[in-house]
Amino acid sequence: MNNRLNHAPCGFLSFNHEGTIVEVNQTFLQWLGYEQANVLNKHIETLLSIPNKLIFHSYFYPNINLHKHVEELFISLKHQDGRSIPCLMNAKLSIANGIEQIDCIFMQMKKRIDYEQELRLAKKQIETAYFEKEQALAKLEQLHIAIEQKQEELLQMNASLVELSMTDKLTGLKNRRFFQERLAEQFQLFNTHAQLFSLCILDIDYFKKVNDVFGHQIGDDVLVQLAQLLQQHVRLQDIPIRYGGEEFIVILPNTNIAEAKALAEHFRQAVEIAQWPTGQTLTISIGVATVMTTDDENTLLKNADDALYTSKEHGRNRVTHYQG
Repeated sequence: MNNRLNHAPCGFLSFNHEGTIVEVNQTFLQWLGYEQANVLNKHIETLLSIPNKLIFHSYFYPNINLHKHVEELFISLKHQDGRSIPCLMNAKLSIANGIEQIDCIFMQMKKRIDYEQELRLAKKQIETAYFEKEQALAKLEQLHIAIEQKQEELLQMNASLVELSMTDKLTGLKNRRFFQERLAEQFQLFNTHAQLFSLCILDIDYFKKVNDVFGHQIGDDVLVQLAQLLQQHVRLQDIPIRYGGEEFIVILPNTNIAEAKALAEHFRQAVEIAQWPTGQTLTISIGVATVMTTDDENTLLKNADDALYTSKEHGRNRVTHYQG
């Protein structure tokens, strides 16, 4: 590593496909309080808390493998003394000496933290100003306006971050994190009001061949079109999700077995007759499960996944409802 990169005003770290850290710059080490020997040849996840490991597994790894890059991922790293260091991370899959590795750049979010501290300080200044002389009223009004502007900016920033964290960047559908929250809500409705709901898990048959034959850009176009088809053919209350790779989930609220099977068959037919960028017919396999009193979030998801596997075993391009 050259001296400029080693002491650049940003953290740099590179790790291989096994997650082993192979390169790190001095700036990164200084931020986290480590020596090079404490980081090199360690797994990247040793620097992450459990919530941030989940972010890596549900968002980072799928996206770096599919798109070869990840942009503006908000993540916290563990300092050597146990503190959490919030960072903005960009990553790119690269080739060094014929070996694929993932290069990562980190920027500390200290500016935003300072921004929030400034906001709290301004509020204290307002509280103090109310007890001062009349001459302070003009200054008080200016501070009040500034705080309202900063509060609105912060609300907009937080809303954007929440939306970004729950949206799949490629397709525009909601992502796995959003799915977990909505699935928990459906179980609460089922447990308190006995309101049935169903899940459809679907993926594109032989999608690997699409990428191998036509390239990953066409593969991405296919995923985007499938997401659009789902949005066009779901009901208003249904929730389409990109679960990962070529796998999608649709939550079907207030839907029994017969209705779920009919909706899934409707999805299957819509995909089969669509015109695709490959110029060939594409199909999907679907697994459906309807909630039962013995289910929890994990078992219902597994039941739908087992049904999907059955569809694939029996020739693909079909719908299978789980039979417990």
